[in-house]
Amino acid sequence: MRLTSFVIAAVAFLIQGPLLAADGNENISRVDEGRRLAHNFDKGNCLACHSAPTDPQAVTKANIAPPLIGMRVRFGDRHALRDQIWDAAKRNPQTIMPPFGRHMILSDDEIELIIDYLYTL
Repeated sequence: MRLTSFVIAAVAFLIQGPLLAADGNENISRVDEGRRLAHNFDKGNCLACHSAPTDPQAVTKANIAPPLIGMRVRFGDRHALRDQIWDAAKRNPQTIMPPFGRHMILSDDEIELIIDYLYTL
């Protein structure tokens, strides 16, 4: 029984390990993971349509959708931003933004990580 508990704890640590920064500051690594997802062509791919002018790692000049800037001000309610990413058609039926959550392109956890990143812009 103790070995099973140890194995479960070890697996949990290994899974969480990449999300923890070396200095123990989880927020920094959550932002980095969110950035990775947002920039990833196979996941968020936010930069295909949005520019992120305040992110030096964003090398796109996309202008199909509004720039990702002032996100905490524009979406002061985190739940509203989550809903936008989950299925933007709820708010704007004419949108071309994919329903990342509804179509299971992104998991709930991945959406939360992307929001952590977007709130830095």
